[in-house]
Amino acid sequence: MKLRVGHLYPDYLNIYADRGNIAVLIERARLRGHELDVRAIGMHDRVPVGEIDLFYVGGGQDREQALVADDLAAKAPPLRGAVEAGAAFLAVCGGYQLLGRFYRDVAGVEHPGIGLLPLHTVAEPRRMIGDVLLECTWAGRTLAGFENHAGRTLLDEGAEPLGRVVAGFGNDGRSGYEGCRYRRVYGTYLHGPLLPRNPWFADHLLAEALAHAGGPTELAPLPDELERQAHAVSAERARSRGGRF
Repeated sequence: MKLRVGHLYPDYLNIYADRGNIAVLIERARLRGHELDVRAIGMHDRVPVGEIDLFYVGGGQDREQALVADDLAAKAPPLRGAVEAGAAFLAVCGGYQLLGRFYRDVAGVEHPGIGLLPLHTVAEPRRMIGDVLLECTWAGRTLAGFENHAGRTLLDEGAEPLGRVVAGFGNDGRSGYEGCRYRRVYGTYLHGPLLPRNPWFADHLLAEALAHAGGPTELAPLPDELERQAHAVSAERARSRGGRF
C-alpha cells in the first residue's frame, strides 16, 4: 500500500539529523511491502488537503523557526482539518514548539504557532541538553532520545504529555513531563534522530498512517536487535545522567 507523507520545511528544519526519521519510516514500511510517497511541503506550498496520511516536521534553530513561522501559521487551517480527519503528525523540537499557540524566543520575539497542540513555549537563556528517557504509560513503552532546547514548553491543564520523564529535563525541567499528544499528533523534543532507537514508535506512526489510508494496521514484526541495542544504550546514558534541575 502507498502511504503519503508530507514533510514540512525539510530545507529549514532538519537539525540533529531529524531527517533520519523519514528514512526509518521508509525502510520499515518497505520491509512490510508498503511504499512511502514523501512530498516536501515548503515555503508558500499548499497543503494537499485530504492527500496526506502522515505529516512530519523537524527541529531548527531560532532563525529557521522565525523564517517558517508565518508561513506555517498560514497553513494552519488545512493542517488542523487534516488532523481532525485522522491524519497522523510527528513534530520534533522546533516543529513541536510551532504546533502550540506561540513560541517566544530568548530575545522576547513572539512567533505564531498553529494552535494544534494545547501549549505554548517561552525560551530562557539556560539550555536543557542531554540524553532523556520517557515512560509512555499510554503505550506501555519507553522512549529514549537526546534533547537540546532553550524553550520551556508549558502544557495547558488537561493536556496529555507524550511521556513522563524518567531521566532528563523534558518540556520545562520542572513538570516531569515531555512532549504532548492529541488524537494522532505527537510533539517531542527528542532528537537523535528519534525513530532509529525507538522502533515501536515508528511502527505506531506507520499503523496510524495506514489507518488513515484505509489499510491494514497490523504490522509484521521485524528483527530489531540493533534497534533494541541502540535504545538500551541511550536509555542507560539517560539513567546515568540522572534527574532534572
